[in-house]
Amino acid sequence: MSDDHTHVQDFFGARAADWDSRFPDDGPAYAAAVAELGLTEGDAVLDAGCGTGRALPALRAAVGTRGSVLGADLTPAMLEAAVRAGRDSDGTLLLADVARLPLRDESLDAVFAAGLIAHLPQPEADLRELARVVRPGGVLALFHPIGRRALAARQGRQITDEDLRAEPNLRPLLEGSGWRMTSYVDEDSRFLALAVRQG
Repeated sequence: MSDDHTHVQDFFGARAADWDSRFPDDGPAYAAAVAELGLTEGDAVLDAGCGTGRALPALRAAVGTRGSVLGADLTPAMLEAAVRAGRDSDGTLLLADVARLPLRDESLDAVFAAGLIAHLPQPEADLRELARVVRPGGVLALFHPIGRRALAARQGRQITDEDLRAEPNLRPLLEGSGWRMTSYVDEDSRFLALAVRQG
């Protein structure tokens, strides 16, 4: 797959205005996933592919006023929706491609990524870029508010063995890009894979 993100921007740009109203009950699932990152007061965290910023309030609560919360997305309309929802008060929004983040090496304690992995054009290289900006021992959360099977049913398709989020595929993908998977949950009510940045 190429680095051309036009299709991703078109897809999410067309849906940004009513994105939150389409999924109004996801807030508790986001908060529960953020809690599993183990963030502490003063930590620095990135919401990679933040969309409308639904995770930003929980991330801000976790790191407190001394912490740093960034939200990066490459679709301007999604960031505009985050601003309209007032979520820019919980973090700094960046119009940025997660494959080329404007951040220093090892500058973050954690990365939260909701629904991101399916949209990465070069998953191993892109996950390696996320590893670059996280300190050794820092954490990555790959999250979705519903599991793979439930999501496939919602989209009218069958779940396949080729899905990057399937544990046998995701574990080596993470290991090849600087991460070690520590936890994997794929239930109808949520998908959450946690990984630690290798030193």
